[in-house]
Amino acid sequence: MRKFILVSIISLPLFADLFPPTIGSTIANIENNKLQLSTPFPADGMSGIVIHTYDQGLRAATTYIMQTSSNGNSKMLNKPFMESSNLPNIATKVAPGDKVIGGYLYDNVLLIAPDEATYQNITSRYHKKWIHPDLYATFISKSRDGEITKENLASFARAYQVGLVAIVKKDTLAIYDPVSEKIIAQETFQAPSQAQYPFFTRFQKIQSGWFGLSAKGEYYNNVEQIR
Repeated sequence: MRKFILVSIISLPLFADLFPPTIGSTIANIENNKLQLSTPFPADGMSGIVIHTYDQGLRAATTYIMQTSSNGNSKMLNKPFMESSNLPNIATKVAPGDKVIGGYLYDNVLLIAPDEATYQNITSRYHKKWIHPDLYATFISKSRDGEITKENLASFARAYQVGLVAIVKKDTLAIYDPVSEKIIAQETFQAPSQAQYPFFTRFQKIQSGWFGLSAKGEYYNNVEQIR
């Protein structure tokens, strides 16, 4: 019994570490548009939002950044905060002392899986706010993309406040940041050989018939494009 308890305790952090946590930091220094964070993010490729404080204590998110090295070096990303927003862009420049939220919305996760059993396995193992792939299926059917792309993942993330996308590949479970467009973590995963194309969703058919098809290999070929 003691050995079982010890193994369980040791295993818990491994599951938790797959999804990098949201973390607070500040801009320590800026030089030639390169940023230095006071507290580095847990993983390179993680995105974050910069929060600037104005007069009278007013605050606003001004820009996205992405960590480029483990010492906290980062760069600014020219990415919109919202999908199809009519609001003007904030022109405030990033300044030392600005607050940073690394891993913004990282608890909101879209899971791309090859079948329902795999989907249920992963969502029951990790405690996240899971965004159902039915929403993503409807979203890309309206745009008539028909398959998973970095572009429609980024658009969907903005529209539905998704922080991360977990993608089941042939041998790994990859954690993808749709803002930085980087895989920031992954672990070995035994995926089924048969896969629903283009990914698991409860819809049998949407518009041109992309969904509800069963094909070996097509799903994995598609998700391998997300690197």
